[in-house]
Amino acid sequence: MSKVTKRKHVMNEALWDDYELPKENQSVVRVLRSRGNNLHEVTTPNGEEYLVSMPTKFRKNIWVKRGDYVLVEPIVEGDKVKAEIIKIMNKDSMKYYRENNIWPKEFDCDKKQTVSNDTDLFVNTNRHPIQNYSESDSSELSE
Repeated sequence: MSKVTKRKHVMNEALWDDYELPKENQSVVRVLRSRGNNLHEVTTPNGEEYLVSMPTKFRKNIWVKRGDYVLVEPIVEGDKVKAEIIKIMNKDSMKYYRENNIWPKEFDCDKKQTVSNDTDLFVNTNRHPIQNYSESDSSELSE
């Protein structure tokens, strides 16, 4: 299978959402940061933090960034790496989980906090703010 064909199948699998509910051993976690070598540090709704691995089918095809939600399944063989990513959650799957009362309530609070903090992220400090003068300002300048 060529790289292009593999990427096409992986992207179709990731974008095509079958709306399958998680099994009893699977859980939804939030990505905190990337640790390299396809390892990501995640947090559970309880606040526990651990490492998860990305399977080879997702590597170099789908990227996970800080703040994304993933569905993970525990693995037995690792001490530090405790789970493997099964699915990367998108907006539709998160909405479906909320409708079925599977989405953790702790992550709903995170959504509200990140929305309020997003406005501070895109402030350009390299340029001075543009000052608009009104007519009252220009009359004061001429006097």
